[in-house]
Amino acid sequence: MSRSVQNQAHASISQTVEKIVELGQITRQEHLQLTSAILCGYNITDEQRHQINRVFDSLQMGAVKIAD
Repeated sequence: MSRSVQNQAHASISQTVEKIVELGQITRQEHLQLTSAILCGYNITDEQRHQINRVFDSLQMGAVKIAD
């Protein structure tokens, strides 16, 4: 993956996580994006992995809801 594509993907993940935390809800598309980032061997930073895990933890605890 080229450097600019990687940077865009990293920014997209961070923006998505910020939006989810701010609104307290996640769409199915966002859930798929974050799950794919974790499971598909995608090159993400430790910080991004931590952010994604925080979203999934919040989802399990009910602090974040799945939007229809």
